[in-house]
Amino acid sequence: MTVTREQVEEAAVRISGRVRRTPVLRVSATMTFKLELLQHVGSFKPRGMFNRLLAAKEDGSLTGVGAVTASGGNAGLAVAYAARELGVPARIFVPESAPAAKVARLRTLDADVVQVGTEYAEAYAAALVASEESGALFAHAYDQPEVVAGQGTLGLELLEEIDRFDTVLVAVGGGGLVAGIAAAIGDRAKVVGVEPELAPTLTRALEAGRPVDVQVGGVAADSLGARRIGEIAFQVAGEQGVESLLVADAAIVAAREELWREYRLAVEHGAATGYAALTSGVYKPATAERVVVVICGANTDPGTLI
Repeated sequence: MTVTREQVEEAAVRISGRVRRTPVLRVSATMTFKLELLQHVGSFKPRGMFNRLLAAKEDGSLTGVGAVTASGGNAGLAVAYAARELGVPARIFVPESAPAAKVARLRTLDADVVQVGTEYAEAYAAALVASEESGALFAHAYDQPEVVAGQGTLGLELLEEIDRFDTVLVAVGGGGLVAGIAAAIGDRAKVVGVEPELAPTLTRALEAGRPVDVQVGGVAADSLGARRIGEIAFQVAGEQGVESLLVADAAIVAAREELWREYRLAVEHGAATGYAALTSGVYKPATAERVVVVICGANTDPGTLI
């Protein structure tokens, strides 16, 4: 299963007026930030979740029973927000390890929050059972065509907002964002997925030639802690030639601190992962190479930043 640029363009029409067109910040002659942390509920996820729920509303599969998802936080926030905006209930399953800030925010969006297990996989299994038993629409955090296409609308915005760029650095967890951007951009620029060394889902899948389970952990596990890359993300990555890089936790921590110190951007560790590829030297741009870094989430405790 794959996602095409045409599907991304359809998603852009469907979610128009529901999500923010987030700004870009040119921080040097060769580097630009896409400030997706300014999206509703603090991450890119509403793009995909609005597309999933609105498409389901069109075909009748979204009913008054509402929607259910499993999430380490950001996808749950997006489903809760989209459901509230569309007037249907949302039930969100999260691991017990989910950050307190994200759980508290979920409850402000009128969602029914259920904490289950220590890993995303356990919350996912519980959400599937709840969907089957209740008839609620299941919204996958990253591995449904509508979700990936919705995330890809960020890529369309880049093409409209920046005259020319060569490379996009994107943090990878389950892969919905990197796949959507790659589908939207195609051969117009290189897309590089950046993962924590302790959560290498795309890297291991590319090595194995298929999605495989990996052990996950580290400072960004709350947002990049999927145990397996999505089937759609893996397919699109192969079709579009997406590259994968790994960065150490120490580099992610340092990049997050630099984003705050130099730009006053308070981001979660997962959102600093793409930038960490540059600051750590894991990704070395060529001379005059124009790089876009997607800063994708702000659901963090700002008290941890100095």
